[in-house]
Amino acid sequence: MPWRNTHNPYNIWLSEIMLQQTRVAQGLPYYLDFITTFPTVFDLANASEEKVLKHWQGLGYYSRARNLHFTAQFVANELKGEFPDNYKDLLKLKGIGEYTAAAIASFSFNEVVPVVDGNVFRVLSRYFDIQTDISLATAKKEFSDLAMELMSKNDPATFNQAIMEFGALQCVPKNPDCQNCIFNSSCAALQKKKVQVLPVKLKKIKISFRFFNYLVFEDDNLNTLIQKRDQKGIWQNLYEFPLIETENELDLDAVSELISNKYKSVYKIARISNLNSKGKIHKLSHQHLNINFWKVKVNGEISGAINGNDIKNFPFPKVIFNFIAEEYTELS
Repeated sequence: MPWRNTHNPYNIWLSEIMLQQTRVAQGLPYYLDFITTFPTVFDLANASEEKVLKHWQGLGYYSRARNLHFTAQFVANELKGEFPDNYKDLLKLKGIGEYTAAAIASFSFNEVVPVVDGNVFRVLSRYFDIQTDISLATAKKEFSDLAMELMSKNDPATFNQAIMEFGALQCVPKNPDCQNCIFNSSCAALQKKKVQVLPVKLKKIKISFRFFNYLVFEDDNLNTLIQKRDQKGIWQNLYEFPLIETENELDLDAVSELISNKYKSVYKIARISNLNSKGKIHKLSHQHLNINFWKVKVNGEISGAINGNDIKNFPFPKVIFNFIAEEYTELS
């Protein structure tokens, strides 16, 4: 992995932010694109937020991209392009928590500080048969203290990278190959047949269900409408089609009534049709979105509309961008 072959804090910072809640296979192409497009922290700082979001499009958890851009501007403008060289000061940067600060401090500056992520939780809990619920606030300190005892004080970066890689490649969450593991003679979880139940994580994420009805307007010039999500919440500052959110999934008649009531005084609506009869279920970490796209054909010209060929240049949530890429060009 390219970020393992450098001590440049900018490169390491990018990789660690991108790999938060993202698999390496998914994050690697984005990392390579960012390093090419924004080779230095100054390039990232000087880019527009819209451009940053466009290059982040599809990676999810977009607050990471907004914080990334904000911190790049702070480092470039306030710190003259120099990242803090220690864990304590790195923690002060927006979007950098304990894990990311420890990773940068260790990998870039060889500071003796343990990096504790999901892989480390898993390796340590299995090897030592630790029953602590890792969702508890106190668990982080317990595992950090243990990692600190184990790590090399002369080469903390190698220790941190090794234990993280071991968890990612060998001591994987499901069905690890314990018979071919170098620790199979000393792993407590293997001896006690508890590999599949460790680490303990009892806290359940409450899932909410939402119903999004996106309105794909089309006027006589084949132009359409998009809007920016400027409110806080999911997909902030990304673009979308005009939206009607409902409490449950609606059929054509019900949604047509809502659309007509909302827009009949603005547009001459010719017809409304469903563009995905089965709907799209888009799963986020804490929300499941039931998404329908409705074509709203109007007579005349829509004020403030945009040419359909230009909308791909804007940053959209992945589910909307996929719809545009796969279906929008075939609509007219």
